[in-house]
Amino acid sequence: MFTHEVEGMMCVAKGANHGSAPIPQEGKWVKSREIKDISGLTHGVGWCAPQQGACKLTLNVKEGIIKEALVETIGCTGMTHSAAMAAEILPEKTILEALNTDLVCDAINTAMRELFLQIVYGRTQTAFSEGGLPIGAGLEDLGKGLRGVTGTMYGTSAKGPRYLEIAEGYVTKLGLNEDSEIIGYEFISLGRMMDMIKTGMDANEAIKKASGKYGRMEDAVKIIDPRKE
Repeated sequence: MFTHEVEGMMCVAKGANHGSAPIPQEGKWVKSREIKDISGLTHGVGWCAPQQGACKLTLNVKEGIIKEALVETIGCTGMTHSAAMAAEILPEKTILEALNTDLVCDAINTAMRELFLQIVYGRTQTAFSEGGLPIGAGLEDLGKGLRGVTGTMYGTSAKGPRYLEIAEGYVTKLGLNEDSEIIGYEFISLGRMMDMIKTGMDANEAIKKASGKYGRMEDAVKIIDPRKE
């Protein structure tokens, strides 16, 4: 259907028509016209309206179809259950379907939106990697313990900072110098510890083997439990 004004217009020839600009995808330059023209692995972060929690989403897309999804959440306990459903929903959907699917939690929906923008604009992590990455590459984000890296630090004006969880793992002790400044910490790598316990190792032995320290703990004049002291 056309309006009366358009129907009465004469036809003018369309000149330049060079198609879309090519985008980098898995080591190739691609002029994408359809969803199946899109491939790549990338990450994105989303948040809910009250900003109570955040989601990091990793997708591995092959020819427009999501083949791998890693959903990591922080800050909102309810989002973990939403993530369980999203991990089941996302694989085998096209990225357009996933963009218009209720992924249960607003933070996960927002992460999907951010990823969609990166993927269709050719801003993927694998833009210049020939052939992209195999299915399963997303798990490499989690390291040997297959456990998301969570940083949890807390501080008050009255009592100062506390390291609770850091890249290496769950912080058990903080080392302080004579000025009560943090100069080191001890930690347990919970992923490694659970892997050892599952093989039959005694839990106390597993804790010892999965423990480590960082900084100048040997110079500490006082050692505290960051959760109790």
